[in-house]
This record gives sequence, C-alpha cells and structure tokens, in this order.
Amino acid sequence: MADTAVRTEITDRVAVLTVSNPERRNAMNIELSAKLVDAVRAAEGDPGVGAIVITGEEPAFCAGGDLAELATADPATLRTVYSGFLAVAESPLPTIAAVNGAAVGAGLNLALACDLRLAGPRAKFDARFLQLGLHPGGGYTWMAQRVLGAQGAAAITLFGEAVDAAEALRIGLVHRVADDVVAAAVEMAGRAAAAPRDLVITTKATLRLTAGMTSQADAVDVEVRAQAESVRSPEFRERLAALQARISRSA
Repeated sequence: MADTAVRTEITDRVAVLTVSNPERRNAMNIELSAKLVDAVRAAEGDPGVGAIVITGEEPAFCAGGDLAELATADPATLRTVYSGFLAVAESPLPTIAAVNGAAVGAGLNLALACDLRLAGPRAKFDARFLQLGLHPGGGYTWMAQRVLGAQGAAAITLFGEAVDAAEALRIGLVHRVADDVVAAAVEMAGRAAAAPRDLVITTKATLRLTAGMTSQADAVDVEVRAQAESVRSPEFRERLAALQARISRSA
C-alpha cells in the first residue's frame, strides 16, 4: 500500500517515527512492521540521533494488528508482525511512546515496548485480545505485568478494562498526560539525547540488567565498572571542566 509508511523527522537529536496506515487507523500489518524495523534501525545507525519517539498518524496511535493477516497467520508470520514493536523494545536508545489516540491490541504492545509512555488527551488503551478470541502475543503479557503488576495486567487483559489518559496515568501505564503529546515527548527525549550517546546506551543497558537483580550489591558491582569507565571519558572531563568554570565565575 502506497499510503503505508513510517515517517522520520529528526529534531534536537530526537528521531520522531510516525507510523502511518490511515485507512486502517495505523493497524500494524506486515508491511508497516517492516518499515518500522527499518526506521528504528536507521535511527540507531545515525550518530546524530540520541533518542526515539514513536507516535501515530492522527487521529490514532495504532489500532492493533491487521485482522485479515492474523486470520491465516502461522507462528512465522506472527513473528514478522511482531518485528516492528520488538525492534522498538530491543533498541539500545531511549524510547518514548507519544500516544496520541487509540492504542489497541498490537498498538498497546507498541506503546508498552517503549521505555516510557506519554498520553495525549484522546489516548485510549485497550488490550482487546480476548474479546476478539485472540491470545496475546509478542511478549505482551510480560510487558503488561512489568509495567502494571499482576493485578493491573489482569484488569486490562483478562477483564477487558479499557482506560483513557487520566486512568492510564492513575494506574501507572503512562508517565504523564500532555495536551501536545508529541512536543512533550520530543522535549523529554531531548534531555536524554543531549547526554553522551554511548553513556546513555550503557546506562539504559544497566537499567535493564539491574531490574532483574535481587541484591543491591550485585547492582553496585555492575555500576562501579561502568562509572569508572565514564570517569575516564573525554565527555565527562569536558563537562566537568565547564561546570567548574561556571562555579568559579559565580563565586
């Protein structure tokens, strides 16, 4: 489909990726998923990009998977459909979902795949898998429980509780609600993108690693090596010197 695309716009070292399949409210078909993979990989390969924002063509974020494709899908096809949001989930760069409208099914997967979610006033989050007679896929159950805990994940998955922006904020599904959600996401992502790129990538990897640890001592062992390496970096020395110069001028 000629109107299926993922548009990339880079602002202040932030790549804004807009998934676009307007006739189907940005439903994630195989073609769109492949284009999302390509866009994510291109952003990761660009040294001028330090963070990624994912949003959807107005008025939706992503209305789920393409049901016509899912109707005849085998496991290999399903993995192909998953590949778009899995590329987001596996990205070493910081990622923010700017949820500007409905995030349904696979669209909820896409939002959950990001490190952080912001919601616009019209955002709606609806798993809807069971209501369609469809088992969740793509790691949805793991992502939902990691973000919402067992009870919250059960509420939206087993009991079909769809939530708006305000309720999503209350239950911790989103970090913040913003009137201009893309602008808010770009501003927030820009702070990550302004830091040294390799340091941000390492810190994100450390967050993921220590999230599964049960001992603070184990986390200290990981962090001490990474922090010692950052102390020796030219970026740290330059920024430290600039800070010391500002302190001296203000003294």
